[in-house]
Amino acid sequence: MRLSKLRGACILLLLSFMLLSCEYPVSTTGTSNSGQGDTSATGKNRFTNVSTTCPKPLARISSCLTPYSMRQVYGIQSLIDQGFTGKGQTIIDIVSFGSPTLKADMDVFDKTFGLPPVNLEVIAPLNVPEKDPHGDKDGWGDETTLDVQIIHAMAPEAKIVVLVSPVAETEGTFGLPEFRALEQYVMDHNLGSIVSQSWGASELTLKDSAGQQELQQWDTLLQKGTTKMGITYFNSSGDQGATDYADDNKKMGNVPATSFAASSPWVTAVGGTTVNRKAGNTSGANEQAWSGSGGGFSLFFKAPDFQQGLSASIQQQLQGRRGVPDVSGDADPYSGLAFYRKGNWNMAGGTSASAPLWAAIMALANQAAGHPLGFINPTLYKLAASDQYDHLFNDVILGDNTNQGARVRGYPAIKGWDPVTGLGTPKADKLVPALVKAMKTS
Repeated sequence: MRLSKLRGACILLLLSFMLLSCEYPVSTTGTSNSGQGDTSATGKNRFTNVSTTCPKPLARISSCLTPYSMRQVYGIQSLIDQGFTGKGQTIIDIVSFGSPTLKADMDVFDKTFGLPPVNLEVIAPLNVPEKDPHGDKDGWGDETTLDVQIIHAMAPEAKIVVLVSPVAETEGTFGLPEFRALEQYVMDHNLGSIVSQSWGASELTLKDSAGQQELQQWDTLLQKGTTKMGITYFNSSGDQGATDYADDNKKMGNVPATSFAASSPWVTAVGGTTVNRKAGNTSGANEQAWSGSGGGFSLFFKAPDFQQGLSASIQQQLQGRRGVPDVSGDADPYSGLAFYRKGNWNMAGGTSASAPLWAAIMALANQAAGHPLGFINPTLYKLAASDQYDHLFNDVILGDNTNQGARVRGYPAIKGWDPVTGLGTPKADKLVPALVKAMKTS
């Protein structure tokens, strides 16, 4: 289902919540021949709008993040200052329906924050009847806008392709075959090498034969994408903490559960945190687990090789199962990025915001490498197991993802990997070069 009612992007509408959906695959097509950033007069420092105050009516909310503030929190600004802006890369955002006001909204967003005009293309290749059983088009419009603005803010020179399905992804297998067709379209047309997916179908709804058959087709597709096509997949882990509690306001599950495609071992699953900026210091931040961060253990997928090297205590938790998430990023709508849609400035969050954050960082990494890096999970875990861990990641050790409403006890954030924030959040200025170097020598 779209990460909205169950585990979607959250938007802070002034001071109220609105749960959204998020589904955006990101792909990197073009590459830098030299692997060097653009440090010319038209490259370096072009995207250094140092505004740390959000537009009205968010200006008085001290936790609101501007593009510059968020880039500072995760060390992205340093990479941009070196010329790594996503230039030559294509990020693909897979959604249902898209947004009819996306271009106009992007124009306002870009002008407000001193960003270059977005290089945007919308493709709707599927010739199938429209299906929107819950009347959720406008929610998908919010989702699309949120995702595109986060990607553009973090990787301002990357091209963004919005790949649209006319069928809403809801729960179970509904909408999954169409999304799978779009994933195949990415490969068939070489659209890019990064796919960020911010949707989720609860594993609780995929236990029947139809669900298992659909999962098998996805597993084959994702394995081919990573091992044969060099694609990096990102997926948001969910917004209902340790369970899948509600689907379109209906009680669905009150037991620990994860969602697909975050649970796939071929995907880098992205959880959520709350950013607590230090007063007067935009580059300093500390984080704790966001209570909505999806996390736990798969019902269907075994622990992949890259998780089998985690500590003995973690292995006792895994019990041979795939653990979710792998990494995390800001997902709390009270500490989210300012975003604009249809005349309104809002604050956005949800793990459908943290997944495109990582996709944008991946575009900078692919630019730095001069080629797509592909399947990064084994290398991420290898780097985290080294003495470089604290140098490359922000280790989140506070908070948990207990779902109070569903009365499902969650998991605490602890030192190292945990089933709420994974390995932690990126120190991108250190992690990107380390990742490029490690994958070059592996």
